[in-house]
Order: sequence, then structure tokens, then C-alpha cells
Amino acid sequence: MLHVVLIEPEIPPNTGNIARLCLAAGARLHLVGPLGFSLDEKSLRRAGMDYWGRCDIRRWASFPELRAASPEARFFLLTTKSDRHYWSESFADGDHLVFGRETRGLPESLLRENPGRCLTIPMDAGARSLNLATSVGIVLYEALRQLRPDTKNR
Repeated sequence: MLHVVLIEPEIPPNTGNIARLCLAAGARLHLVGPLGFSLDEKSLRRAGMDYWGRCDIRRWASFPELRAASPEARFFLLTTKSDRHYWSESFADGDHLVFGRETRGLPESLLRENPGRCLTIPMDAGARSLNLATSVGIVLYEALRQLRPDTKNR
């Protein structure tokens, strides 16, 4: 199983869309607080549609708490502040794909502590960033492509 980690997400529809992506991909979604919204917000449920109750979602008070609960896992940090493309990584079952806030990304201190685990989605020079749900979809499905190359539908 792959894991998607959202650290302090701020926009409910993004989180709802990512929950749907995780359900479709068979991935677990980890929400690391504090969240910028309530999990019972209407816009979150609307984006997650009727899938929300079927999603495998775990909540964590902090990123260190999540890491302590998964000491053997590999955590890949997605950021615009890296030159290493996500497709250059060989993903494995159990990997955690970590994404930051919509407005600020991941904390600089976390990136500095884990330089060998930082990955980026390349973009043209005029683009500042991608939507969070789009970014998750790009990297999650590359990891699935690598892990299940012959699977059409599960």
C-alpha cells in the first residue's frame, strides 16, 4: 500500500479530491494537523462525495508522531525546492508521499533535514506551483505505475 501524507492542509475541496484519489488508488491518506478546516465541512464532503466514508484516512497531531508510528517507512517530500524529479525515484510498497500546505508547502526545516528524500514535479519557469490535488495525482499514479505495471483494473 502507498501512503499519501498531507501536512496541515488548508483547503477542504483539495483534501476531498485527494481522498477520492487515494480510494481509487488503494492508498491510505494521512492528515497531519493542525488542519485548516473541520472534517465535517460541507465543501470537504462534497469534494469527497459519497466516497468519504470508504476512504482509509488516519489523523495525526504532528509529523513526528506519524514517523514514529512508521519507523521503517520511506518518506518522500514533494517540493518545488528540489532538482530531483519524482520519476527518478524507484517507489516501493509502503512508501509515504508527503505534501505540504497549499500556500507554503513543506517547512524549510523538514526539507533541510531530509535532502535525499526531496522530490519535485518539473514545471516551466513561469509556473510557481500546481494544485495540491493535481500534484498528489501525478506522483501517486507514477508510484502505482511502477508497482503495478500490468494491472488494468483491480
